[in-house]
Amino acid sequence: MEEPLPASALPPSERAAMGDLLAADRESTISQIAALTRDWDDLVAASAMVANDDEHDPEGATIAFERSHLQSMLDRARAHLADLDEMIERLHRGTYGVCDGCGRPIAPERLRARPIARTCIECAARRR
Repeated sequence: MEEPLPASALPPSERAAMGDLLAADRESTISQIAALTRDWDDLVAASAMVANDDEHDPEGATIAFERSHLQSMLDRARAHLADLDEMIERLHRGTYGVCDGCGRPIAPERLRARPIARTCIECAARRR
């Protein structure tokens, strides 16, 4: 017989659906990181073939912007992956869907819209 879930945890059917959603988002994020890493490697390789002086080369600003933009996108994707991994761990512990602010359940509709939500809508609104 299964142990009962904490009172604030999601029902088993909702847990399974959220597990699938988190897993799909994780796979998508891993693919995005791989693609961005390839783009980064290609940009670095292309830049290495040409003697660029970003400060004085008219194209330098574009190359610097592309590097910065790619790095930012990679950083965001890696942070999102870390958030997803934390939420998957919470799901396994039975604490997924519990608000970090007030300890009450986060509405399933909010979790479906934003699977990495850490707060209920009321606590999120207070933070703004």
